[in-house]
Amino acid sequence: MSELSDLYQEVILDHNRSPRNFKKLEGADRKAEGYNPLCGDQITVYVKLESGVISEVSFQGSGCAISKASASMMTASLKGKTVEEADAIFDRVHKMLTGGSSPAVDAEELGKLAALSGVSNFPARVKCATLSWHTLRSALKGERGVASTE
Repeated sequence: MSELSDLYQEVILDHNRSPRNFKKLEGADRKAEGYNPLCGDQITVYVKLESGVISEVSFQGSGCAISKASASMMTASLKGKTVEEADAIFDRVHKMLTGGSSPAVDAEELGKLAALSGVSNFPARVKCATLSWHTLRSALKGERGVASTE
């Protein structure tokens, strides 16, 4: 299990050092801002939809390594997914991060996103990992205002 934890930690560190899709997305038709008042993480998520499919997704912002890695992994995993598929992935990731699923199921269903599973052992960091996901959900729903982890 230690080897798996080490691998997951490396994946998170890699996404923090070299975040994927870290840019303002020109031509985005959906956008939302998110804020975690507990630690100050801020994020903006941009989405371009084509016939109900996420053709492009990106983010900008500042935050801790877990927040940035989670946003990077989220954007990498959702490109090409339908809004419904993205919503289902949100639910599975949220369940994983809040301790409501098993590691074996997480790895099988979520692929690389399962690297975030260790965050569930640190309740104070769960909001860091979920901020980008809540912000994405707000963007997809076209909600106004700032998404929060509260």
